[in-house]
Amino acid sequence: MSLIGSQVLPFFAHAYQNGEFITISEESLKGKWSVFCFYPADFTFVCPTELEDLQNQYATLKELGAEVYSVSTDTHFTHKAWHDHSEAIGKIEYVMIGDPSQKISRNFDVLNEDEGLADRGTFVIDPDGIIQTVEINAGGIGRDASTVVSKLKAAQYVRNNPGEVCPAKWQEGSATLKPSLDLVGKI
Repeated sequence: MSLIGSQVLPFFAHAYQNGEFITISEESLKGKWSVFCFYPADFTFVCPTELEDLQNQYATLKELGAEVYSVSTDTHFTHKAWHDHSEAIGKIEYVMIGDPSQKISRNFDVLNEDEGLADRGTFVIDPDGIIQTVEINAGGIGRDASTVVSKLKAAQYVRNNPGEVCPAKWQEGSATLKPSLDLVGKI
């Protein structure tokens, strides 16, 4: 079953952000756009490159009204240790959620049950807590955070402009489509 259009399921978790331990729940997402970035594990190889790239896009995502949450099945203590010892991870300002119970990873259908680790999943969630985009990659394939910015902008445009849709490679300010009988077979 697709998660697109579904409500984020209830969860409660401990997280690390900017030198502090905090708590996060599905209620924390309400009223703003959210980006969830699941990854397999701290102290690994592809993961720090992705999370650093996401940090490089963080200011842009914040300007667009989105909060970013990275999630792995590690604890919030492990996130702090990784943050303290990795040059790439030490730059991170967004929330790093610990999911040792694996509940959040299961809720988002990214848990590899055999390994007990999350797959590489990226989700854009609207201010009502509804999942608008899903991307899941195999473990060896890193993600490009600039595509998250593009997806967020498109999701925001569609939400703010009912009856319009964004075609492939849509960029902010470019033409959109208004689905109608007149367009059938003409694109």
